[in-house]
Amino acid sequence: MTQRSTDPVGGFRSQPLVTVHEWAMWSLVRGDFIDPDGEAFTRSFVLSPGAVGVVALRDGAQPRVVLVRQYRPALHRMTLEIPAGMRDVEGEDPLITAERELREEVGIEADHWQRLGKHTSAPGISNSSVEVFLARQLRDVDHDRHGPEERHMTIEEFTLQEALAMVADGRIDDAKTVIGLLLTDRVLRGG
Repeated sequence: MTQRSTDPVGGFRSQPLVTVHEWAMWSLVRGDFIDPDGEAFTRSFVLSPGAVGVVALRDGAQPRVVLVRQYRPALHRMTLEIPAGMRDVEGEDPLITAERELREEVGIEADHWQRLGKHTSAPGISNSSVEVFLARQLRDVDHDRHGPEERHMTIEEFTLQEALAMVADGRIDDAKTVIGLLLTDRVLRGG
């Protein structure tokens, strides 16, 4: 059994979840639920510790963002994304995770951090959420990449406007990256 609140939400009631399969950080679970009309139904979904993403912004007349181009096996293609990583240390503050991921993936530390927001991108199949941060006042440091995807990723910089154009034409389609870039643009515009 996987522990999670069974308190009613919006008239829906939940029975304790049953773990179907566990991986290193994720669990496939099945749950029985009762809707507000008393009808029972069953759903399966993935429980995840969540992740963080970082918009690393080099300030200037034309602010530049640091992105990574990496292979994503589930898509079987290269993607252009903000640096990111799983919240794989239980109880760790998301900002600490973001600082570590930025240093490990792209060799950058930042003096100024701002929380941009938190989102879920597939709530029909997972509870996974991504907390996105804006990092500024950057400095380059040594870093050590882990795993085949990170060893073969490239670090690329674009002006924020170039990156937003890639969002608009679909070259950047990763949800955390799209959301992070749009929120960064809003912050820079004073919103």
